[in-house]
Parts: sequence; structure tokens; C-alpha cells
Amino acid sequence: MPTSGPGARPTIADVASAAGVSRTTVSHALNGIGKVDPRTRERVKRVAAELGYRPNLRAQRLRRGQAKAIALASSMPFAVAAGPSRLGFYMEIAAAVAESALLHGYALVLVPPVRSGSGLNSVDIDGAIVVEPDVDDEAAAHLRERGLPYVTLGRPVSPDEAAPYVDLRGELVAERLLGHLREQGAGRPALIIGSGGRHSSVDARAAYERLAEEHGWPPVVVTAPEAGGEDAGYEACARLLAEHPGTDAVCALVDAFAVGAVRAVRDSGRAVPDDVMVVTRYDGLRARTCEPPLTAVDLHLDRAASDAVDLLLGRLRGEVTTGAVVTSPEPRVIPRASSLRITPRA
Repeated sequence: MPTSGPGARPTIADVASAAGVSRTTVSHALNGIGKVDPRTRERVKRVAAELGYRPNLRAQRLRRGQAKAIALASSMPFAVAAGPSRLGFYMEIAAAVAESALLHGYALVLVPPVRSGSGLNSVDIDGAIVVEPDVDDEAAAHLRERGLPYVTLGRPVSPDEAAPYVDLRGELVAERLLGHLREQGAGRPALIIGSGGRHSSVDARAAYERLAEEHGWPPVVVTAPEAGGEDAGYEACARLLAEHPGTDAVCALVDAFAVGAVRAVRDSGRAVPDDVMVVTRYDGLRARTCEPPLTAVDLHLDRAASDAVDLLLGRLRGEVTTGAVVTSPEPRVIPRASSLRITPRA
């Protein structure tokens, strides 16, 4: 029976007494450390289970100097990362990271995108995953100030940044979307990207300009502030169509921009997709519930998030060096009504 009184939680001393071993042996047996005879280890585990013993996780963390927690942070504006539904890009990543981290015995601290930088100063964490950092990213800067290791989900773009990262294959994503538009008959596609410097925008512009030269498109690239969300996408697309009326397709990389672009196309007296096709990058709630539903890309975010957790934990163990890269699976275009034409244009 527990030595600490009726109804009290059993202690490590209770387990040691019942198993006939020392408290150190109990600690080593339950934590898988030290040299403990396998039969003794099993006996200790059995006794602990019978007594209902649960280790004091807080005490363990204090002894080890670990928080056993990682953070997920991003400097993305709320209008892009989550939006009114709070079920956007950032939250899909968060769900996958939380599940993967828990399997490794780590809790996830979710830092809201709108205050990611300052919020990182007040949480007890061992390291962090920074989602698609911008140039001179605020979240990454705060982590460096605290001396905390981190990895990034998406290629970091700052010239002095050498953090390990999971490559979301930004150029290939844009190539696949633009290739789909060409298959559907687009001859004058335009590109709408965020005005910041995230890899997704930088890579999409590079792919678009390369393909424009290869296929003879007149290159039309319009930028919009990410914080403006759907309204910024609407204004950018309306301006684009007014200045370049021959545009027959729009690749609006941010899904919020794409929803705004659909409205702008309609308000200009054109139809989607018959007159102007619209595609976007992230296959999330906005893309699926837009009318018409938006052609988007499966970025394999669940796999990418799991890879980011593994990369970070490897860095915490000293097994991953700066500059390490994990490449996500090939992106897959999911065609929907916003870009599918019954008879492709010549």
C-alpha cells in the first residue's frame, strides 16, 4: 500500500518498496535509462502499473532541464494564416504538428500568427517550428535572441538564415498550377502574389517568369499586402483586369487572394472559368467552399509537418546540423470548377 496515507497517490518510494529495489532502480527502469536487468525492469513496470503510479512529469522536466514542449510560430498575417474560420493553412499545420509532437512525448505551444514574435518571449519551450518565414522574420529573430533552436517549414529567404528546413517546393507548385492552366487553354495567365518575401511568393515569381519567357506569355505579376486578405486580392485582380484586359487566367497564390479574385472577375462582367480561370496554392476550406470551388494543390502538409517535428527533435538531440533540408512529396494539382473548361481555348 502507498506509504503516504490512504487515498494518496503512490510515490516512487512505494514502487521501490513493493518491487524490492531502490528508488534509483525504479527511476531507471521506468525511464529506460541506466543498466537495469530486463527482468527487473519488467517487474518494476508491472508493480508501478498495479499501484497506479504515475511519474511527476514536472519534476522530470526540472531535473532534465527540458520543457518537453515545442512551439509553432509564424509571422503570417492572421488574414492569410487562418482567416475568419480559423481553419486555414496555419491551423492545418498546427493539428499535424501537435499529433506528431505528442507521439514523441512533446507538447505543442501554438503561438497565434498575429503576435508570433512577442508571444515567443513568454513561453517555456525547447525549440520551435517557424512556418514560412519572411525576410528578417520577427518570429525567427525572437528565437535567435533567446538562443533557442528552430527549424522552418518552407525555405527561409533571409540571406543570413541557415536554419534546417522542410522544402515545400514552391517553384514546382507554381509550375504545376501554370501547367494546368496551359492544358485548359490559357494563353495570357497573370500572377498575384504577396508583397512580402516568403519563399512561396519568391519561388512562384521565378517559375512564372521562366515559363512566360519559354511560352511567350506577356509577363504580368501583381503584388498585394497579405494582411489585406480577400479585399486585397479583389483590388489586385480588379486592377490587373483593367490594365490587362486580355488576361484569361489568374494564379492567385494566396487562397484569400483567389477568393477575392473570383469576385473581381465577376464584377468586371466576366465569367469564371469561361473568360478567366482562377487557381490557388493551398487546398483548404476557402478553396473548397468558394463558388466556384477553386483548383488548388495538395501540399502534403501532414507529411511536411511531421518531417518538421522530426527535424526539430533531431536538432535538439544534436543530430541535425544547420543547413539540413528535408524535401516534401511532389505537389499534386486538384482540378476544380474554377479552371475546368468544357472546350479548352486554342
